[in-house]
Amino acid sequence: MSPIIKKRGEEFTLPSKYLLFILTGVCIATIVLTFNTSLLNGPVNSFAGIFVVPFQKGITAVGMGLKDTTDKLSSITKLLDENEQLKKQVDELTIANTNLEQEKYELTELRNLYALDAQYEDYKKTGARIIAKDAGNWYHSFVINKGTDEGIQVDMNVIAGGGLVGRVVDVGPDWAKVQSIIADNAAVSGMVLSSSDNLIVSGDLELYRQGYVSFSKLVDDADKVSIGDKVVTSNISDKYLPGILIGYISTIDDDSNNLTKSGRITPAVDFEHMNEVLVLLDLKKNMN
Repeated sequence: MSPIIKKRGEEFTLPSKYLLFILTGVCIATIVLTFNTSLLNGPVNSFAGIFVVPFQKGITAVGMGLKDTTDKLSSITKLLDENEQLKKQVDELTIANTNLEQEKYELTELRNLYALDAQYEDYKKTGARIIAKDAGNWYHSFVINKGTDEGIQVDMNVIAGGGLVGRVVDVGPDWAKVQSIIADNAAVSGMVLSSSDNLIVSGDLELYRQGYVSFSKLVDDADKVSIGDKVVTSNISDKYLPGILIGYISTIDDDSNNLTKSGRITPAVDFEHMNEVLVLLDLKKNMN
């Protein structure tokens, strides 16, 4: 559609091709003036300085900020991944260390039992694992994982670590209950190894809090018994095989009757830490 130009009440139409020619000329002239003269440099530069440059700086700053943030997020993600890997490695090393500690503990237990086996080689015996215990810190009564199926009977002696633990008081096909010498109602006929003097060893859980069991009825007229002497099971015991180490004399006191002595014994066995025991498969033979 051609534009309509009015002149003094008359109308005539300007062809579109002429209008396009005019606009093209104006554009070319503007370009020439811009590149060859400084006529428009001032206004254009002012506009750029006021609006374009600050906007460009803002865009640049935002872009740099986004880049820094992206880099930081990437670093944090990498650090988190590395941290998770390190945690897994720590967990794996902890498990491996625990297994090694357990194996070391079990090896020590087996070595102790082997040494004990050699020490009491005259007795037939079988190894057993403790699977339950009565309440409390010490193994004054506990259950092992072997019973009559393995030939275990009531009153068979139990040893571990350094010596006498106790005896079997109840038994089933695949379990047996053991009462240790530190139990309140436990009593063992013992003998001082250096002098062959007899005494009675009695359990006492309160006293064992201090690490001892008590002894009484020691007849020692010649004062031959001294601190540190070994006490073993005696030949006259009705339930315990002879010669099993019970412990070491820690204190000696004269009784009020001036005829006997009593005191304390440090047990050879650690009744707070036990895992494996040996059951002696021989019963004490009593003369009737």
